[in-house]
Amino acid sequence: MPRLTDQGLQKISDLAQHYGVSADAVMTLLQALLNSKGMMAQFDHRELGGAGQWMPGGMTMVGDMFNHGLKAKVDGLCSELSQILALQPFVSFPAGFQSQSQRQGGGQQEGGHDVLDTGSVSLFVPETPGRASGEWWPAELGFPNGTGAQNQVRYAYFNQKRRLAVELNGHVTVYDTLDHQISGVSQRQGRGGSLTLTSQHGTVIVSTLPVASVDGVQTKAPEPPVAPASEPYRPDSAQETDLFAKIERLAELHKKGILTSEEFAAKKAELLSRL
Repeated sequence: MPRLTDQGLQKISDLAQHYGVSADAVMTLLQALLNSKGMMAQFDHRELGGAGQWMPGGMTMVGDMFNHGLKAKVDGLCSELSQILALQPFVSFPAGFQSQSQRQGGGQQEGGHDVLDTGSVSLFVPETPGRASGEWWPAELGFPNGTGAQNQVRYAYFNQKRRLAVELNGHVTVYDTLDHQISGVSQRQGRGGSLTLTSQHGTVIVSTLPVASVDGVQTKAPEPPVAPASEPYRPDSAQETDLFAKIERLAELHKKGILTSEEFAAKKAELLSRL
């Protein structure tokens, strides 16, 4: 999914509040509509009755088939989202879809819910000029070694750069993969579950990796720990003080040539052995 603008995130929040569902449920329907170019929405979310399907014109199926209130909620959400998507300049939809969606004027009712005024909403951040469509990760990372998507999460792995880009709800977080050679990515059970990596070190939770950037903004590298200044050795007793004094005198004798190197080393070792 293209990255959402601040205005787009606010619209998702407004729709969630208006229909009494979470933002994640709204994002699920938005992604489903994008996947089908607005022709339909196949989704699976517990707040929306599990697996279901929506098509323009009033065809709505939910897991709880006799829950007409839930059907109306799904129909209202999908109708409003499709209307917003049809007005986005960066989303390609079939001819005639826009006029079909625009017939749902603000102020009408859709399945028992008042339709929010969609107005002119800039939902997605425009693609960077010169980049291929669908390249949602930061341009400086180049071409990924592998990509994938699970539920509402997308990821791209860059082996040479030692980076893993993860997109969730329109926000892109780039992680430093350190020395991990990634061979697989999986998501823990449950919607919004954390991603895990498979590497030569075993299973690694992505959230434990250092964050390199968020939405293109570099994070400050942690300051390296400052090693405490080493303190000079202080003898703990008069005996030790006397031994070190003797070693210093031996060093002077060695320097003057009175003691050979072998004699100095032997005497020094003998004194140190008494510590």
